[in-house]
Amino acid sequence: MKVDVLLGLQWGDEGKGKIVDVLTPQYDIIARFQGGPNAGHTLIFDGIKHVLHTIPSGIFHKEVMNVIGNGVVIDPVIFRKEVDELLALGVEVKPRLLISRKAHLILPTHRLLDAANEKEKGKKKIGSTLRGIGPTYMDKTGRNGLRVGDIFRPDFKERYDALVSKHRGLLAHFDYDYDLSEFEPAWLEAIEFLRNMQVIDSEHWINEQLDAGKRVLAEGAQGALLDIDFGSYPFVTSSTTTSAGACTGLGIAPNRIGEVIGIFKAYCTRVGSGPFPSELHDETGDALRAAGHEFGATTGRPRRCGWLDIPALHYATMINGVTKLCMMKADVLGDFDTVPVCTHYDVDGEQTNRLPYNVDEGVLQPVTQDMPGWPGDQTGIRTVEELPSTLVDYMVYIEEKMGVPIDIVSLGPDRVQTIIRNS
Repeated sequence: MKVDVLLGLQWGDEGKGKIVDVLTPQYDIIARFQGGPNAGHTLIFDGIKHVLHTIPSGIFHKEVMNVIGNGVVIDPVIFRKEVDELLALGVEVKPRLLISRKAHLILPTHRLLDAANEKEKGKKKIGSTLRGIGPTYMDKTGRNGLRVGDIFRPDFKERYDALVSKHRGLLAHFDYDYDLSEFEPAWLEAIEFLRNMQVIDSEHWINEQLDAGKRVLAEGAQGALLDIDFGSYPFVTSSTTTSAGACTGLGIAPNRIGEVIGIFKAYCTRVGSGPFPSELHDETGDALRAAGHEFGATTGRPRRCGWLDIPALHYATMINGVTKLCMMKADVLGDFDTVPVCTHYDVDGEQTNRLPYNVDEGVLQPVTQDMPGWPGDQTGIRTVEELPSTLVDYMVYIEEKMGVPIDIVSLGPDRVQTIIRNS
């Protein structure tokens, strides 16, 4: 069997959690392959809103196994809180969740380093979620990190103390006051909680499941334009958010990748700093934010909003080898009579439809084309036949530009507000 990969094609917040939840009945296993609690995957069903940060979005389905892969970084405190919230809803977490021994741990001092570093950058800050993700990945690549498997070693506390000592030395170089005793007791208690979960050698387990004919969906976090290599560097996350990350984040070979399902909003949003060619800095941008309720699921920060960027979407589709597209929040654009689309860029007087190396503000200007809108409320639509003709035309236009079909269109946050165009 092959592993299908589902990931975001913009700057995150595309709606991956909802689509994973919708598709989960088709799979036996849902596996997160990168990122950490900076992710906020929102699911809404039965009138209840759920936000998952570390646990895969298939956790609400009894028959499905969920895996936190080796490419994920885990904050034990946030993880414990997430489990407790699910238990309060009657979700049996432990029998449905497996955690890789090779997943790295976020320490309280990682979060302190994140905050100290962001404070020092001042106006040049990258817009970190301050969850300690970057410093944790730095320790991983620097071969200093602590992994889930280490918590079962007899010398774990000595290893933890040694890494904390190293972090204290780094924090001494910042103008930053902190009190580790505020955070450390809860973290150590959460480690004890983590020891009682099911921990596995996930790379062996997943490959064995594939050999046994099980269907696996790899769930990405953040978005392709935040990838450490191919995103708008340095305003990116610290992991590989592209389909290639599923191989390194789960321990599967490239020839075991099947479908690559790319998710994008019918417009664009971004949280934090960094380039955003099609961003709207006016009342229209404010109206788009209000219509889409664009505030971060993890941070609560207002998202920057703009029109759909075709060159950026094509770039993300290309580097991921996307085979199927899902368009989210099409209903939000029902507030607009006309929907502009960024078709290409003007760079020093020359037009290009490629995403250039330098996308800093002022270097390029977006060139837009107006498309007819589909005014009105589409949230009650349940069949393909009910879709407004102008919305269908919008999707066909995108399909032609991407060379990939849009199989799913979302017209609201609930499970039932999902139209399957192609099976």
